[in-house]
Amino acid sequence: MKEGAGMDSPRRFSHWAQGELEEIRAADRWRATVAFDGESVAGRVGARDMISFASNDYLGLSSHTRVRAAAIEAVERLGGGSSASRLITGTRSLHHELEAALAQWKGTPRALLFSTGYAANLGVLQVFGAADVTIFSDELNHASIIDGCRLSRARARVFRHNDMAHLRQLLETTPGRRIVVTEAVFSMDGDAAPLQALGELCALHGALLIVDEAHSVLGPEWPLNCTDLEYLRLGTLSKTLGSLGGWVAGSADMIDLLVNRARTFIFTTAPTPANTAAALAALSVYRSEEGAALRARLRSLIDLLRPGHPSAILPYILGENARAIDAARQLFGLGVYVPAIRPPTVPVGTARLRVALSAAHTQEMVLRLRDALTQLGAG
Repeated sequence: MKEGAGMDSPRRFSHWAQGELEEIRAADRWRATVAFDGESVAGRVGARDMISFASNDYLGLSSHTRVRAAAIEAVERLGGGSSASRLITGTRSLHHELEAALAQWKGTPRALLFSTGYAANLGVLQVFGAADVTIFSDELNHASIIDGCRLSRARARVFRHNDMAHLRQLLETTPGRRIVVTEAVFSMDGDAAPLQALGELCALHGALLIVDEAHSVLGPEWPLNCTDLEYLRLGTLSKTLGSLGGWVAGSADMIDLLVNRARTFIFTTAPTPANTAAALAALSVYRSEEGAALRARLRSLIDLLRPGHPSAILPYILGENARAIDAARQLFGLGVYVPAIRPPTVPVGTARLRVALSAAHTQEMVLRLRDALTQLGAG
């Protein structure tokens, strides 16, 4: 290096970071981690007792007795980690058992585990989004889908939220191989995609339908009566099943291709024995009479706040960032934990309180929340 070269560089990125942080603060977008110490929906933030309405543990299965026991037994038998990637020595029989159970649950020939739901979306879109492909993505899709589209080699086009006429127009005017990707339940708005209409459109135009079912604890139902439909279903183990990880379900050939080409599957350590065993136990509970009762309970709690709403995610849109922050702060003072959701997570001007209900909540907890929201003028 020449003398004097780079003399002004030692703090160049630190100064840049400081400027970026100042912009974040000025826009009321500052965020930081907050320790919520407890299990399921009851816990403490600092010295305050809190009821959380922010968790995605929709059925409370993360603290279910069978789920806990399965995780503990797996640690005692197999250790705390998987020690390697799936294609080296990281695969355990538990992984194959869970993959078989997921495939049976989703009615597909095969399923494949990923370390997270985020990794599942990235892996699928990276593999199937080849250079000769156009991906059509709903405008409100999750960041993992958006990033997957960006990291693929495909051309990405956005269709208006749940607008089948717009999607039909795009499909009719775009030649070549096509993919349509959507969330089944949208993570920030809690509304559902019209899966039957999507399935029919994709079958008609020969497009691959990719559906992220991360938040689909209560549906919507899969469009099984669509003939000639190619599809992949994917989701997480961290929400309905209260564990950690992601999954993809589909045909044997598609799953084998993911095993051989999905970088987020190949180049990362396998899911831990504890998380895998916990998810397997949780899936067993989900598919039992107890699971049906938990879903019915969740349905009844949702109806206390918003009768007929299709999911456990209930947005209270307040508009400006400062208003959402103030509302969250007031709820916190009442012992109710509902963080403010702001851009870039949601579009500018739609800052909100995102309420997430769980079967672990009591009716009294939900009524307490309803009263608090009414006091704030957000109910």
